[in-house]
Amino acid sequence: MTKEHIVKAYDEELAELDQMVSDMVAAVREQISQSVVNISKYEKGGLQKSIDFDETIDDMQVDIDNHATRMLALRQPVAADLRKIVVSFRISNDLERIGDYAKNVAKRLDVLVDMDLPEEAGFSITRMGRMVNRMLDDALKAYLNGDKQLALDVIEADENVDHAHTAFFREVMTYMMEDAKYITACTHFMFITKNIERMGDHVTNMAEQVYYVVTGEHIKEGRVNKDKSINVSAEL
Repeated sequence: MTKEHIVKAYDEELAELDQMVSDMVAAVREQISQSVVNISKYEKGGLQKSIDFDETIDDMQVDIDNHATRMLALRQPVAADLRKIVVSFRISNDLERIGDYAKNVAKRLDVLVDMDLPEEAGFSITRMGRMVNRMLDDALKAYLNGDKQLALDVIEADENVDHAHTAFFREVMTYMMEDAKYITACTHFMFITKNIERMGDHVTNMAEQVYYVVTGEHIKEGRVNKDKSINVSAEL
C-alpha cells in the first residue's frame, strides 16, 4: 500500500500515523495480557496496572485523532490515503473500546481473587483472550501491509471467539448446577467472557475498515452474530 509522494514530509506523516496505530495496538494487547491472558497469575490488587493503563490508551486515541485531523487539514489527501486517514479515527476508537473492556475484565477479576473458583474456567478465559490478541496481531498486519485477505481472515476468526463464548456459557452453567458455591464467581465469569467477545467484535470492525482502505469498498454482507445463546450486557 505504501507509495512515495512528492512532499517527503507527507510520507513521514503517514509513516508516523502507522507507528501510532501500531503502538496503540501493542498497548491494548499488553492490557489484555495483563488482565485476561495471565488470569492464573494474578493476586489481589495485581490487576490495578491494567485498570490504570486505560488512561494511557485513551491518550493514545486522542493523539491519533489529532494527528489525522492535522493531515486532513494540511495535506488534503485523496483516494487510498484519504481512506486510511479517515479510517484511523475509527480504528483508534475500536482500540479504545477494547481497552475499556479489558479494564472491565480486570475489575471483575480483582473481585474474584477471594472467591472459590473452578480452575477450568480460568483456562477457558485465557484461551479467549489469546484468540483476541491473535486477531489484533493479524488486523495490524493487514492494516500495515494493505492485505485484504488477511483482513477477511480476521473477520472469519471472530466466529471462533463467538463459539468459545457460547461454549463457556454452557460450561459455567454446569459449574453452578453442580455446586452452589460457584454461583457468584460464575456470574462474574459470564460478564468477563461477554467483555472478551465484544473485544473480538471491535477487532472485526478494525478488519472491515482495513478492507475498505485497500479496496475502496465496504464489505457488502453485514456480519451476523451467530452467538445467539445469550445476550448479556458487557458493561459493569
